Amino acid sequence: MAVPLEIIRRHLPRQFVLVIDVFFCFCALVLAYLLRFNFSIPLSERVTFVYVFPFVLVSRAASFYITGIYKNIIRYTEARDVQQMVVVLTLVSAFFAIANIVRYLIDSHFIVPYSIIVSEYLATTFIMIAARLIYKSLYAGAFNPAKTKRSIIIYGADEAGIITKRAVDRDAGTKYDVVAFLDEEPSTWGKRLEGITIYSPDKLKELLADNNVAHLVMADSNVSFERKNKIIDTCLAYGTKVLNVPPINNWTNGELSFKQIKRVRIEDLLERDPIILDKDKIDAEIKNKTVLITGAAGSIGSEIVRQIIPFGPKKLILVDQAESALYDLELDLKEFPELVYRSYIADICNYDRMEHIFEKNKPQIVFHAAAYKHVPVMEDNPAEAILVNVKGSKTVADISVKYNVEKFVMVSTDKAVNPTSVMGASKRIGEIYVQALNKRSNTRFVTTRFGNVLGSNGSVIPRFRQQIEKGGPVTITDPEITRYFMTIPEACQLVLEAGAIGKGGEIFVFDMGKSVKIVDLAMRMIQLSGLTLGKDIKIAFTGLRPGEKLYEELLHNNENSLPTHHAQILIAKVKEYDYETIISLIDELILVATKQDEMEIVQKMKNLVPEFLSNNSVFEKLDAATSPVKK
Repeated sequence: MAVPLEIIRRHLPRQFVLVIDVFFCFCALVLAYLLRFNFSIPLSERVTFVYVFPFVLVSRAASFYITGIYKNIIRYTEARDVQQMVVVLTLVSAFFAIANIVRYLIDSHFIVPYSIIVSEYLATTFIMIAARLIYKSLYAGAFNPAKTKRSIIIYGADEAGIITKRAVDRDAGTKYDVVAFLDEEPSTWGKRLEGITIYSPDKLKELLADNNVAHLVMADSNVSFERKNKIIDTCLAYGTKVLNVPPINNWTNGELSFKQIKRVRIEDLLERDPIILDKDKIDAEIKNKTVLITGAAGSIGSEIVRQIIPFGPKKLILVDQAESALYDLELDLKEFPELVYRSYIADICNYDRMEHIFEKNKPQIVFHAAAYKHVPVMEDNPAEAILVNVKGSKTVADISVKYNVEKFVMVSTDKAVNPTSVMGASKRIGEIYVQALNKRSNTRFVTTRFGNVLGSNGSVIPRFRQQIEKGGPVTITDPEITRYFMTIPEACQLVLEAGAIGKGGEIFVFDMGKSVKIVDLAMRMIQLSGLTLGKDIKIAFTGLRPGEKLYEELLHNNENSLPTHHAQILIAKVKEYDYETIISLIDELILVATKQDEMEIVQKMKNLVPEFLSNNSVFEKLDAATSPVKK
């Protein structure tokens, strides 16, 4: 009865491989003699077999045993194993040659003729490598028939593409088979890479139609985002998942594993080409200076911290009231042993606490990212919006002036433009205050204004992802709602750039690209998750939330903008306010906020910001009573 292949695979001892290898060496030696004497070995040479064969075979066996070649799992043979075999075989053949020289010096005879040494070396090398590769191929066919495998296409026929193919073969060869490479370089089309044909990207639809393609792996990191989006749209239409090869610094021990190749995320599709920063300006602004960041443990604040580190600050002062988040940030900063930093649990509304931090550390640059940001929550809690976004900002700004901070960079939002919510209006009031304060202080106050950031705490994408993981439905407020999006690193890079070029008083507006329809965003996320809309998961429309807009804006209707040296940063020309008038109104607003009279709070906000018109809110009835603030 035949022994099942599975039993052989599991129970065949490694010593059996050693015996087989020595047998291959025996065959190679016999072949070498036959070739040397034209398949007719004279009797005078046969008598030498008594010492030649034992000498050669024992030497080979000893080298295999010492180096452990026989322990390598044959079905996973790769270039590194072949290289090891060649090195070991070469060293032993060199030993034969040296032994010949020693023997010749003793009695003018050779142990093994040099022609036999060379022939045996070549034959042994060929037979051992070929045997392993044949076994590997037969094993793959026996245990993993090709008909059960699904296909993979790799985008990028360069070194990264080769590494990706080898990772697939090594780690997922039982399930997948690489059937094609795609590359943008015309000179490679039609050629083969490790036996796989390279095609033009224009052939993608044809390849997807003709093959059962499970995945397309993006190994080329230089593909433009526009092309990447087209590729992904094509793949999704054919039910093919798109995977990304991670950056090389994320590979485990410098080696790519198939498990590290992850699905493309919606964030990858909304990115744009990398921002080119004026690093010299930022370096001159930050290097060897003490920098304080409020809201340091938040999505934006923590990324600002990470982006500042490469510019060599003298010290970082991290301020946040979220204890756990601040602790997590500290753990991340352990990666930078040379970094000098100090973290503080503090409420930015607490003047005494904030003054203590400033007095002790004397910061030169302040990035003010602390704020309440969720529109519906602030619509229900206008007093807290004023206390944090207005009083807190005022507190940090006033103390910055008192302690001669060189520059104060305020992180604002597109919701401050033509605000329809308490949150947006509170941020606009904060902008107005720091702009007015800029005129009467040596501290240069700069405001940066941008839209939604991908993946920030509580943002739409993490919410959709959670809903998809739970099986839905994915909830959207309105089928027509749109938003501008920017990645967190991108937003923070522009904050640093704007902070470096700001001379004081400017409101910098970032180019957010094209606005995105949220329903389209949800549909693509569902597709990227491998689900079918309407069958596996549904979308439900819930209606606009209090204070929410259908469309976000980056500039006020009466504002215009001026270009800067950076194509993605503009300066908004905004109305300027008299400090004395503004300070009295803001002080009144803060006082009212402490009394928790929500209608009076919002009424005074509308007096300060006449363009503030509530939307889908209980405060809409106050709009008719607003009156503009005179300059």
